[in-house]
Amino acid sequence: MPRLLTYNVHRCVGVDRKLDVKRIADVIAEYEPDVVCLQELDVGRARTGHVDQASAIAQHLAMSVQFHPAMKVEAELYGDAILTHRPERLVRAAALPTLRGIKGLEPRGALWSAVDFDGVIVNILNTHLGLVPREQRLQTAALIGRDWLGDPMCQGPTILTGDFNATSITRPYQALARRLDDAQRRLGLRPSIKTFPSSFPAIRIDHCFVSREIRVTGASTPNSPLARAASDHLPLVIDFEIESQPGA
Repeated sequence: MPRLLTYNVHRCVGVDRKLDVKRIADVIAEYEPDVVCLQELDVGRARTGHVDQASAIAQHLAMSVQFHPAMKVEAELYGDAILTHRPERLVRAAALPTLRGIKGLEPRGALWSAVDFDGVIVNILNTHLGLVPREQRLQTAALIGRDWLGDPMCQGPTILTGDFNATSITRPYQALARRLDDAQRRLGLRPSIKTFPSSFPAIRIDHCFVSREIRVTGASTPNSPLARAASDHLPLVIDFEIESQPGA
């Protein structure tokens, strides 16, 4: 059964302030996912020892990697990645809109890979939205629009996941939930699985949205001391099946 894991890794710096790329990889490896969507990766940044965190984690997991730098400072990069051991093709990696005139806002982006699950292509989209509600609404509108979910190529089984910095009562979440189904809501989970902060998860801001061709069969998050220490988020793990026909 296919499995996806989405994880904000906080540049591989844990709540104990320890920088440990392998610890992040170990948390992921325990769940043996087919696809891994990561946010907040450093690539070549001085603050984390100039390590290419995306490639290092992929190497530990024996996966290919697609990385999109939402932020570039000369040779230093910061962004998101999709990893998988299945055949895949990068469809798009690009910036999301932001607000002008507000200092301190980080650039945000998204990336989209077409992943082959035994002959069936699944569109996997990974993103990390901003912190300001008005900015989130702009970014959500872009994701729903013609460059992403509204692209004619984005047909059939589709999964949009990542750190949305938005709970289920917010307008950005609700806009996405009208376009795709929340995987946890599909399962009817009460209470929902929360992933932030990792030491005492009380908020649900990491989401997985799925199209009708994706049948969600499980959702979980680790509860181990390793996972609670490795990042300020816990990973969200989604098990699913791909329907042969919509509504089958």
